[in-house]
Amino acid sequence: MAALADVDGHFAGEADELACAGIRHHGNTQQDSSMIWCMKDVNSLRHGRHCVFALHVHLVFVTKYRKCIFDGEAIERLRPIFSKVCTDFEATLVQLDGESNHVHLLVNYPPKVSVSSLVNSLKGVSSYVLRRQWPRIAKCYWKNVLWSRSYFASSCGGAPLELIKRYIDEQAKPL
Repeated sequence: MAALADVDGHFAGEADELACAGIRHHGNTQQDSSMIWCMKDVNSLRHGRHCVFALHVHLVFVTKYRKCIFDGEAIERLRPIFSKVCTDFEATLVQLDGESNHVHLLVNYPPKVSVSSLVNSLKGVSSYVLRRQWPRIAKCYWKNVLWSRSYFASSCGGAPLELIKRYIDEQAKPL
């Protein structure tokens, strides 16, 4: 049975398939509820001391001057480095892949971590460790710099923005 949550995080266990389609049971009647969406795996929610969260960020790091440095082996060498940095931030590296001049990461992180701090550590540590462990790649660095100073970050997961906007708009107004 799929677990359901509204935007406030309240769970409804009985209205499984219908609620996933946007219908919620209220007593003996059905009510259209576009404010509901399925959470296929409630275990994907993480718990802090005073919060429950599921924060994911899609990151893209580009090599300096878009130099083509990486091959499959280099990307695989980055995986444990990025995983260790994420662990130090109580975050989880969910996915990693890339091409010859950039990498994509999907990271699940706690609300106490700023994305910019996480990015700075991911880029700084990976550049340092890769340079030390793999001299062949170090020769490709531009003045001992692997990554471009910029990066792409996008939040992802959860309900679509239009659904959340509609939910907020339909809240009962105080008298």
